[in-house]
Amino acid sequence: MINRTTIDQVFETARVEEVIGEFVHLKKAGSNFKGLSPFVDEKSPSFMVSPVKQIWKDFSTGKGGNVISFLMEHEHYSYPEAIRYLAKKYNIEIEETEQTDEQKQAQSARESMYLVSEYASKYFHDILLNHPKGKAIGLSYFKERGFTNETIKKFELGYALDEWSAFTDEAIKKKYNLDFLAQTGLTIVKEATGDKPIKVFDRFKGRVLFPIHSMSGRVLGFGGRILKTDKKAAKYLNSPESEIYHKSKILYGIYHAKQAIAKEDNCYLVEGYTDVISFDQSGVHNTVASSGTALTSDQIRLVSRLTNNITVLFDGDAAGIRASIRGIDLILEQGMNVKVVAFPDGEDPDSFAKSVSTEELKIYLKDNAQDFIQFKVSLLSKEIDRDPKKKSQLINEIMQSIAKIPNQVQHEMYVKECAYILNISEKVLFGGLAQIIAKNKRDESNKINREESFQVVKKEEKKVEFVEINQLNILEKHLIEILLIYGNKETEFIDFVEEENEKGEFKIVKKAFSNTVSKEIFLHLQDDEIEFTNETFKTIYAEIIPQLNQGERVSIEHLINHENPNISMTVSDLLMNDERYLLSDWESKHIMVKTKEKTLSKLVMDAVYNMRRVLIEEKINAIKTNLMNVDDAVDTDIKSRHSDLEMVKNYTSLKQLLYEKLYRVV
Repeated sequence: MINRTTIDQVFETARVEEVIGEFVHLKKAGSNFKGLSPFVDEKSPSFMVSPVKQIWKDFSTGKGGNVISFLMEHEHYSYPEAIRYLAKKYNIEIEETEQTDEQKQAQSARESMYLVSEYASKYFHDILLNHPKGKAIGLSYFKERGFTNETIKKFELGYALDEWSAFTDEAIKKKYNLDFLAQTGLTIVKEATGDKPIKVFDRFKGRVLFPIHSMSGRVLGFGGRILKTDKKAAKYLNSPESEIYHKSKILYGIYHAKQAIAKEDNCYLVEGYTDVISFDQSGVHNTVASSGTALTSDQIRLVSRLTNNITVLFDGDAAGIRASIRGIDLILEQGMNVKVVAFPDGEDPDSFAKSVSTEELKIYLKDNAQDFIQFKVSLLSKEIDRDPKKKSQLINEIMQSIAKIPNQVQHEMYVKECAYILNISEKVLFGGLAQIIAKNKRDESNKINREESFQVVKKEEKKVEFVEINQLNILEKHLIEILLIYGNKETEFIDFVEEENEKGEFKIVKKAFSNTVSKEIFLHLQDDEIEFTNETFKTIYAEIIPQLNQGERVSIEHLINHENPNISMTVSDLLMNDERYLLSDWESKHIMVKTKEKTLSKLVMDAVYNMRRVLIEEKINAIKTNLMNVDDAVDTDIKSRHSDLEMVKNYTSLKQLLYEKLYRVV
């Protein structure tokens, strides 16, 4: 159990923009930051972070809250795990009690798999550094590759003993469940058959290991390289797909590289684990790898949260470049900017980084970075050999790549560049591009039609159910929002009072007076004996109204970091609603958005009057329902009926007056 003092210290220290900035590429938007949603695939920013309020809001999904809720949503942390993550990040000491066997078993399957993977990483790393065989075999290999002690520790490199079940046996001794060892793929289990007992094997035995981390640093799986010559065994072996490890959705090195990627506004993409490690050791920290798998859209989107620029690094092997160039089209489809760097023949990122100084490496990367059009033309033009047919194929291949780009302005830029390099008419290229785009649209449409034709659609008559909107809930939410944002503001209100003129006639006249927003709302609710029906709003109101009425500033920080997650989420959501218009950047379009403060008095009174109106309508409907059940033949019921009708008449008059105040027509 983490004590409250530690939790408060974490909240006081952690900066929401710093933490979220490690997962999402944020750009300044006034006093806030905006970026692409990390929860859905989108092209225009709908994600907003407020450093002043220390909250965030994703307008595309409706999610929002404080720094803890972000980690819980994005990384699927539990509340204590999010606290521990931030405590570690900000070097805050935290007391943790050792988990009992029962507590370990009570963990959810997913969390148990994380625990097993974390234990395995530490175990393999310890074997590498401290076990005689680990040092003699595993550590010697990494040293031969030129990796320093600091680099080995940073990437938590490890070694699995070349024994059938050394790791599994030790893990079971430590009370880790065999089911979770098997589910993560660390242990291979052969079930008992006949008279043969169950057998267990370590998947990575005799291999050096590269832990694969999530963006927040959790161990998801492992990559293992075999050290002895064995034609039957794969040189590299990865953890199998599991509940926590999806190789198509993670990039090796993203945890260590994320801050550098955001800072440099560029990501270097390589193929292997050692490429990443060598680059990092050489001072190029913004490097990630696809781990030998074909690049996927999910991996590209992972980078796009941090930067819009990717530089793809290829080995000097021409065949490898030709095979890997397909990944560029995938990056272009995501609307990202792509550059390409090829190394000299016989060199790869790992070997090249070791053969030059840090300064020479950075200069080479800068000087040899080519636009993808230039690179593709230079690569493919070697195959043309003055053959018109091959040149036509080259042009078509390049147009296919340009067609992948969603931005039409970029289309024009690349077509002009391609026309210049290949010495061909822009008109011809634009015509060819238009044909390709049209064909792609037809193909996509046909694909959708084919998929729909294979689906068995059951035509059933479905009764349309209309969900009644809870108007009172909406109005209560609006009142809380006003109190949170403008509670301490003093403004001029207009009251409608009945006055007698010289002729003895009574008329409704307007009178102006000053008051704070909170006191005005409090007085109206108290006069009408109105209580909030929503429990969350009722709790927030009870906490803030005493502070406001005494002229104190509402402790927004306390509400945002409230132990009740419903209160924290609700307050964060309400405080961020006004920031939505910043996403559209209306000022750059010379459109001035009218602020609520300029019509604050009307905003407050409309909210109060509307709440009264809804409550009166509820009373009228309740009386009408009661009238339908009255027996006309009974005298007492007849009297009650007349009384109820009189009440309906009075309530209707009140409603009429409220509509007049709201400038509405009944």
